[in-house]
Amino acid sequence: MPRRSIGAPLSVAIVLMLLLLLLAVGWQVMLWSGIRPSGAAFSTLDGLLFVLGTFSFLLVMVGLAWLCTWLLWEMRLNQRQRAFLDAVTHEMKTPLASFRLYLDTLGRHDPPPERRREFIEHMRQDLDRLDHTVDRVLAAARAEERGRSPLRERVDLEKLLDECIRDLRGRHTLPDDAVRLEAEGAIVVRGDSEELQLIFSNLLENAVKYSDEPVDVRVAMTPTRDGRVRVEIADRGIGIPHRELRKIFQRFYRVGRDVQRTAAGLGLGLFVVRSLVRRQGGKVVALSEGAGRGSRFVVTLRAVVPLA
Repeated sequence: MPRRSIGAPLSVAIVLMLLLLLLAVGWQVMLWSGIRPSGAAFSTLDGLLFVLGTFSFLLVMVGLAWLCTWLLWEMRLNQRQRAFLDAVTHEMKTPLASFRLYLDTLGRHDPPPERRREFIEHMRQDLDRLDHTVDRVLAAARAEERGRSPLRERVDLEKLLDECIRDLRGRHTLPDDAVRLEAEGAIVVRGDSEELQLIFSNLLENAVKYSDEPVDVRVAMTPTRDGRVRVEIADRGIGIPHRELRKIFQRFYRVGRDVQRTAAGLGLGLFVVRSLVRRQGGKVVALSEGAGRGSRFVVTLRAVVPLA
């Protein structure tokens, strides 16, 4: 189904608002000069009608503006949901098709042991990809749960970041210097270790996925004077246009159509990151100098305790 353009309904709404404004101005001019006899006094009833008419027009204007904004938001959300469904379908059908191909090959032929092991390894990678897709969808669903309080356990943040980095290097076969951790002393925070691991795994995955070769990602962990910790994940990748820096944390949102064609994704990773960081009592911001100039994601967490 083709995606509907939001230009036409938005243009109609703007034209209607301008016409309503002209009507309001004309009505007031007529009330002041055209309807009343020359030199007649301005009665209390006239004043009341003038105020009520003006107030009514203002209400209509505000209502139309709100309606246009709501419709625009709904149409954009609908487009992002369709893009999400397309991405989920692609992310699931591609490994399933590959999995079926290898199974059919093993069933119809008797490949040598080396080829069999190669097929099995590819099938394992396809299963990992499917499992990762399902995990992201479930994580997004959990991130929207209301009233669910995260655990408040002591978490060695440096150790957690190091585990996330080592797992990332293994999955993408990266050298040690491709992703580096710079920490100013060991720090413990109070939070949910699983959610914190998901937060930084998503940010690191994005940093690698949207980086050109050679991958160069820097992770810096520094305590602040107000008893918090600042974790910055910086890359030298494709960057983010300034107009999209605030939008990238929205559900189903993905940067630019060119990026969507070259990099797989569901548009849920950063939405999950923001939701979980807020639940941990922290905040996350995205920074970039523009397209092609890399990006930085800064996570600030509270309740920092020096590690004894």
